[in-house]
Amino acid sequence: MRAAAADRRGVAAVEFGIMIPLLSLMVVSLTDIGLALYRKMQVEEAAQAGAQYAIVRGYDASGISDAVTNATNSTAITASPAPTQFCGCPTSAGISAVSCGTVCTGGAQAGTYTTVSARATYYTLINYQILATTYSFSAQSTARLQ
Repeated sequence: MRAAAADRRGVAAVEFGIMIPLLSLMVVSLTDIGLALYRKMQVEEAAQAGAQYAIVRGYDASGISDAVTNATNSTAITASPAPTQFCGCPTSAGISAVSCGTVCTGGAQAGTYTTVSARATYYTLINYQILATTYSFSAQSTARLQ
């Protein structure tokens, strides 16, 4: 019995067997976080691609929506809500919507703007019990057309 208690062979294998589930959970969790951040970046890129389309080709709601959905290889990204066009004046707080043809502060004519939105949902790889299993990402990009 003493010989068995003093025997240290196989200790590393037992320790490895105890630690492997924890290490596996850490790897899966880090991968999950990375994939979620990647989805968020895809949504932001899609909104920017829609705004760039509008700048180059003008306001075309269906074309902008197509540019948003085709910006990445993800099929989960949608152009929601639909793109909008409005007239506005730049202010220190952003762009204030005004009637087209209005003269803004400083004497400039109101510009034509478009707002493009993109949205997608990310589903986690495993259920962590203490965290949500789905995350909704949305991004919005506004660009001056004229």
